[in-house]
Amino acid sequence: MKAKDILKQMTPYKPGKQIEEVKKEYGLNQIVKLASNENPFGFSSQVKDQLPKLIAELEKYPDGYAAALRTKMADFINVEESQLIFGNGSDEIVQIICRTFLEKGANTIMAAPTFPQYKHNALIEGAEVREIPLIDGHHDLDAMLEQIDKNTRVLWLCTPNNPTGVHIPKDKVKNVLDRCPSHVLVVMDEAYYEYMEADDTFQSIPALDQYKNLLILRTFSKAYGLAGLRIGYGVASSEVISTLEPSREPFNTSTIAQAAAILALDDQTFIEETTNENIKNKHALLSFLEENELGYYPSEANFVLVHLPISGDEMFEHLLSKGFIVRSGEALGIPHSIRLTIGKKEDMEIIQSEIKERLLGIPK
Repeated sequence: MKAKDILKQMTPYKPGKQIEEVKKEYGLNQIVKLASNENPFGFSSQVKDQLPKLIAELEKYPDGYAAALRTKMADFINVEESQLIFGNGSDEIVQIICRTFLEKGANTIMAAPTFPQYKHNALIEGAEVREIPLIDGHHDLDAMLEQIDKNTRVLWLCTPNNPTGVHIPKDKVKNVLDRCPSHVLVVMDEAYYEYMEADDTFQSIPALDQYKNLLILRTFSKAYGLAGLRIGYGVASSEVISTLEPSREPFNTSTIAQAAAILALDDQTFIEETTNENIKNKHALLSFLEENELGYYPSEANFVLVHLPISGDEMFEHLLSKGFIVRSGEALGIPHSIRLTIGKKEDMEIIQSEIKERLLGIPK
């Protein structure tokens, strides 16, 4: 058997350490996972209360069109139902985009580092990947636009960017959309949209009327706390969505995930309360970092990329031994840093003291 040659050069996605694994390895009773940007406050109680009812009729295939969720979402964000596509997490929609638009001879442009699945899926499809290094955590948008040619199919904008947390201000997004040729699909990945507090946030949904080559990605995995159910969505013109649909598997989102997403949308109080708490805890972390002369990127997400005077791997191992799972910057392409998901207040206070303890006596 012969697989694609490119696969020999690639490795599968390696998730962060799992809680039970760490407990066993370090002999710990309690672990706090702050590595995957999950919602530390869980998910809506409305979803939890209704879960027993959601597991009925599991012998039947789900609605491949996600009709009920489609109607609910279209009304919620004020678009036509034909402007939506749903995926097994927004990750799958990234895969669908690459399957639809990318092939040998085509190219795609993205920042580096950014969400790795853009590159991963593009390479599998045989496309050329043009990576433009970040500048202080920000997309180098002019350099990205300069890379566009007649064979460019997709331009990726991750805002806020994972792993740096930096967003792209509205005037800069508009400049990209105004300058980008119509034959290039501009994908705005807004996985952390609900956490944004910046006054200059680009309002992407209303912009769809003006920019027909714009596609927006969002998810229920982050603020909504449904990462374990895997459901995300894309929003674009009806023409773009109809082009993508043949690449989507027929029953790609589960019955339970669709129903849970509907219930989660109904509970905006949960979103407001937990995102506000997250933002408050984030600002407390930023104050701690400034007091201790530790650098960071200005994050609009539910995580912060913290710069360190030691390697990210060293801090990762230290915190792991204390019962905290974070993400080493060495693994993310940003050495001497960690990506730290914002957790509950009490957990953040403890991890801050552990960071300080490890760095005492180390020259800044």
